[in-house]
Amino acid sequence: MITTLLVANRGEIACRVMRTAKAMGIKTVAVHSAVDANARHVREADLAVNLGGAKPAESYLRIDALLKAAKASGAQAIHPGYGFLSENAGFARAIEAAGLLFLGPPASAIDAMGSKSAAKALMEAAGVPLVPGYHGEAQDIETFRAASAVIGYPVLLKAAAGGGGKGMKVVERESELTEALASAQREAQSSFGDSRMLVEKYVLKPRHVEIQVFADQHGHCLYLNERDCSIQRRHQKVVEEAPAPGLSVALRRAMGEAAVKAAQAIGYVGAGTVEFLLDERGDFFFMEMNTRLQVEHPVTEAITGLDLVAWQIRVARGEPLPLTQEQVPLLGHAIEVRLYAEDPDHDFLPATGTLALYREASAGPGRRVDSGVGEGDVVSPFYDPMLGKLIAWGENREEARLRLLAMLSETCVGGLKTNLAFLQRVLAHPAFAAAELDTGFIPRHEAQLLPAATELPEDFWQLAAEAWVQSEAPRQRHDDFHSPWSSHHGLRLGLPAETDLHLACQGERQVVRLRHSAQPTAQLQGECLLVERAGLRQQHLAIRRGDTLYLQFGGELRSIQRVDPIAEVEASHSHHGGLSAPMNGSIVRVLVQAGQQVEAGAALVVLEAMKMEHSIRAPHAGLVKALYCGEGEMVSEGTVLVELEEA
Repeated sequence: MITTLLVANRGEIACRVMRTAKAMGIKTVAVHSAVDANARHVREADLAVNLGGAKPAESYLRIDALLKAAKASGAQAIHPGYGFLSENAGFARAIEAAGLLFLGPPASAIDAMGSKSAAKALMEAAGVPLVPGYHGEAQDIETFRAASAVIGYPVLLKAAAGGGGKGMKVVERESELTEALASAQREAQSSFGDSRMLVEKYVLKPRHVEIQVFADQHGHCLYLNERDCSIQRRHQKVVEEAPAPGLSVALRRAMGEAAVKAAQAIGYVGAGTVEFLLDERGDFFFMEMNTRLQVEHPVTEAITGLDLVAWQIRVARGEPLPLTQEQVPLLGHAIEVRLYAEDPDHDFLPATGTLALYREASAGPGRRVDSGVGEGDVVSPFYDPMLGKLIAWGENREEARLRLLAMLSETCVGGLKTNLAFLQRVLAHPAFAAAELDTGFIPRHEAQLLPAATELPEDFWQLAAEAWVQSEAPRQRHDDFHSPWSSHHGLRLGLPAETDLHLACQGERQVVRLRHSAQPTAQLQGECLLVERAGLRQQHLAIRRGDTLYLQFGGELRSIQRVDPIAEVEASHSHHGGLSAPMNGSIVRVLVQAGQQVEAGAALVVLEAMKMEHSIRAPHAGLVKALYCGEGEMVSEGTVLVELEEA
């Protein structure tokens, strides 16, 4: 019997699990770190327990604290979500030892598949094709150097105990191996508490296709079709869809049966995913098995009409699977995108800050949003920067694609950088519309997906000025576009008929001369800026939040501020030649000393944020004049870390 369920996670997956639990009449318990005390998953739970700390190791990775929280709240079961401890066999054993139910597979299955090395050895014995690689126990640099030479560059370093792109590095040549291995090991230790690595041949132009499997405690196991997750950046998925475009019935069956065979070989129970690389010839290679619910599970739910979290709960209670393999539906097509707080224009670096504006697309038939934040929430540097997921279903792929594009156009995020506009460009790209998918999609189409910044046109600045002025005070009339009482441009006796506004947007500044007129070209009605020209009316979303105006223009939401040219001064703490932190985070390594000569491209400081490492490198050869940071120190975005004098 499960009457109370503790979710040992945070963010959108915690909210999503709790939604199903509540629908089944189960009380929900949230756990949270000190910085997550007011997070959305805490607000939506029936009960909440403070784990303390900020970093995962101080909170969400503390098995003892999670078990105490379950006991204090009266929970009979724990759902691990994904990430954190979801694939930790020790956690599963501790839950079982405490007399609680773990909504995941047996610890023995996690041991077998949670380690990528062990999983590949098992698959090799079972006759499943593998990508050439080294999956052994020795972890010294010489072993990896020798293995990489045999495999042939480029190679891919991967954390043996993890996933989600953490602890993963592509190494193009031998000279990069030492630094890449050390960095990947640190990331793996930080994210999973296990620094062991493996190395594989980096397959060129592969598709990433995965099979959703599900097994009960009665020996039944089936696959719920497949997902294509080829659109990736930084080795992390960005767009997922089901079913995989272009897969034949025979290939789907072959991959599905291989996945079921893998699950049955280890006595699997619950939801799991077997991931394959699929090449252009239709050959597939086993990559790994994720012994948990995947981020992209909603697209499988959309094409099957099933609730996988409900299945997890029922299987944990000892119930059999409700379907046979022949009864598994495959209805239409679904596409999911991951909305991240990150900067696509700067190598997708994570972004932190307060969500000054957050508005989700409306729900409806074929439209779903799974998110873990709300307006006013803070995105911290301690956790993964995903804000949520948008999922669209259609009777065919094109209908799902167009529906998802419409949902993205309704989504508004302000206060920090996101990948929202980037996602729109991916979905709108002709190659994506034609289902020309592989893991190199983003680099191949980088010019269109990540276009160079261009100057904002004059008509944008004019609209921004109109919207700014009209957002300063409440409007009197909303029912008549031409009424003088609905305008802020009234008669000004003895005053100039023009106003100069100093505005800033996207690093650009503009002085806009706004002419006051009884019938202006634009009118702000509520949060909609109406523009009428030659009898044609257009509308732009215009939302004011404090000192910022968010204006939708050219398919993107632009952030506009007013500049006071008299009061504005340069930041007093700026340093000539200073290299600053690109985001909030903690300093994990300082690689240079004051007075040291460095070459262009040399790593100076390593910053950790959102469980990923980022190297601050010298843009040119020079002399390190000063250091303004130390290892273990927390720094804010924009903080100068190193002062470098050009040679």
